[in-house]
Amino acid sequence: MNITKQSIDALNAVIKIEIAGADYQEKVEKGLKDYRKKANIPGFRNGQIPMGLIKKQFGKALLAEEINKLIQDTLNQYLIDEKLDILGNPLPKEQADFSWDREDFSFEFEIGLAPAFEIDLTAKNSIIHYQIEADDKLINSEIDTVLSRYGKMSLLDEVTEEATVTGKFVNEEKAIEKTSTINMSDIKGKTNLKKFLGKKVGDVVELQTKDLFEDEHKLGYVLGVQHDEVHGLDINVTLTIENITKLDKAELNQEIFDKMFGEGTISSADELKARIKQDAELQFLSHSDQQLLNDVTEFLIANTKFDLPQEFLIKWLNTAGEKSMTLEEAAAEYDRSEKGLRYQLIESKLITDNKIQVAFEDLKNFTIELIKAQMAQYGQMNPSDKEMDEIAYKVLTNEEERKRLSAQMMSTKLLDFFKENIKLKAKKVSYDDFVKEVYK
Repeated sequence: MNITKQSIDALNAVIKIEIAGADYQEKVEKGLKDYRKKANIPGFRNGQIPMGLIKKQFGKALLAEEINKLIQDTLNQYLIDEKLDILGNPLPKEQADFSWDREDFSFEFEIGLAPAFEIDLTAKNSIIHYQIEADDKLINSEIDTVLSRYGKMSLLDEVTEEATVTGKFVNEEKAIEKTSTINMSDIKGKTNLKKFLGKKVGDVVELQTKDLFEDEHKLGYVLGVQHDEVHGLDINVTLTIENITKLDKAELNQEIFDKMFGEGTISSADELKARIKQDAELQFLSHSDQQLLNDVTEFLIANTKFDLPQEFLIKWLNTAGEKSMTLEEAAAEYDRSEKGLRYQLIESKLITDNKIQVAFEDLKNFTIELIKAQMAQYGQMNPSDKEMDEIAYKVLTNEEERKRLSAQMMSTKLLDFFKENIKLKAKKVSYDDFVKEVYK
């Protein structure tokens, strides 16, 4: 048997495998003898079937099976021995005059090669690393939410500026008929608010939807209108009031502190604000880190130039999936996945060149920290080390979970690597400003 590689260009090559009769005949003969012992053909006793009949009935199928095994083993070993970094899988070239009635065979496979490239981590324009701060607005809003959660509802005789109104909104033309609850604090402008003030249960309020709420998306929720339809919606609706209530918020005192964080943990409003700020900014770290990872990914893709064996990959996509594709569909799939493939190659090179690894002990500790965070959400604050080790072991014996956590930890290690090796521009922002700037 002989195997050779012919380079087409830097990204494409053809591997040729030449197989002689001596490479497979012994295994085929052995296989035919096994078939003869087991075959059940009417008119012949078991084990006494003529070998000629066995060859005629099973010979080509067995030959094809042995040849295919030989090809796969030889090809895989060749790729390993030659250290060929391929994309996709080898594609067999068609042979118009192929026949199994030969002794010697020749097979050719197209391969797409991973490109060689260098990665420059020097950013021309510094990548922003957002440091999201919890401002007074957010802290006070969180306190207000807590006081509302522990507050009490009371019925009102008429609508006031602090009231919450439940009623049925109707517009026959748009087939709107929905019962919703709204807060007077959400109403936009004094003119709209005056239409509500003093109204009682059973009263009907005539409203114009345009500029009714401070947040336009609130209108869609209240009326049950799709997101695409709500923008610029300008129609008349009637609201028949069914219920008027007022929320009396709880007082900010030691009882509230204890309900939020446990008895005696917080003892003043200032301590509460500091704790809310600390917890919020800890949660914001994941938003900041994810955005940094997104921005670094885009930077690396844009600034790391290399070609791909596009024609080969489209042909491979055309044949690789469980569901067959046309060449046009495969080309469209390539366009959708090209950016992801480029980043996979860049990421793989970064991991290899910088010896970034996920050791089992690190993975176990990483898993334990995740488990502790989940248990803390349910009030289990001080689990024992033995308990943590046992839970982590059970989690990591699940192959899918182990792969998922390994990938998650590798992402964390890459993020740390980027923070240390890429020039970043720290920018302090509030959460609202972060959302506006990042999501436009």
